[in-house]
Amino acid sequence: MQAIPKLRRGFRLQFEPVQDGHVLLYPEGMIKLNASAAEILLLMDGQRSVAQIYSVLAERFPEAPGIEQDIREFIETAHAKHWIEWR
Repeated sequence: MQAIPKLRRGFRLQFEPVQDGHVLLYPEGMIKLNASAAEILLLMDGQRSVAQIYSVLAERFPEAPGIEQDIREFIETAHAKHWIEWR
């Protein structure tokens, strides 16, 4: 997939020591992310395509079977929740 995802305007991803993890901040609140979601969102820099994100994560986590499907499902969910948009 050659689409290039990025965080929507007004959303910010950051590590919160108090939460002991990454959070997604937006005008109405905050979402605490699990480690997998954070790994995916950290790669959504508006430069990498979805295929490049798959490639990076498959290389980092070669022991994770079905990683491409998991990433695809997360991206679909993040888009449906309006966390990301397409460049």
